Amino acid sequence: MTLLGLDSIAVPDVHPDAPLAGRKAKLSDIDAIHELIGYWAARGQMLVRSRALLAETIRDFHLIFAGPHEGKPGGLAGVCGLHLLAPDLAEVRGLAIHPHMQGRGLGRQLVAACEAEARAIDLPALFAWTYQQGFFEKCGFTRIDKTHLHPKVWSECQRCAFFENCNEIAMHRDLTAG
Repeated sequence: MTLLGLDSIAVPDVHPDAPLAGRKAKLSDIDAIHELIGYWAARGQMLVRSRALLAETIRDFHLIFAGPHEGKPGGLAGVCGLHLLAPDLAEVRGLAIHPHMQGRGLGRQLVAACEAEARAIDLPALFAWTYQQGFFEKCGFTRIDKTHLHPKVWSECQRCAFFENCNEIAMHRDLTAG
């Protein structure tokens, strides 16, 4: 596995006061999603996702874009995916917010969009792997022991380069309890 150098990953400069718009991802968004996730992966905050994997799962992702503002062109402000794993469980994954857009509630908006989509298809539960336990707790998730995860989660984990040394925290959200 090749580690990404911090200097090799950058994100386009967006203005923190730019107008925002949300939508589902398109194939034409793959490069921007890859770049934003790669930025945080290079800093050890999340797992890198290949362009091929992003293409395969593009329908999973919700995006928030920052529009042009005060001479800055705009770009991807945030991304988050809802990946169906089983009839009773989906993963909230790939949550990344542009570094200039942190602290504006975009992460919560994206997780809420994933939750709304999950509820719309009668999904009873969500889970997430994270290094940001406090954030997910604010979104209604609770920490769970990794040994209590659905077997389908483990089949996905076995493909991860960090499977043997995983230090992510498992979080769960029951959608049947209101």
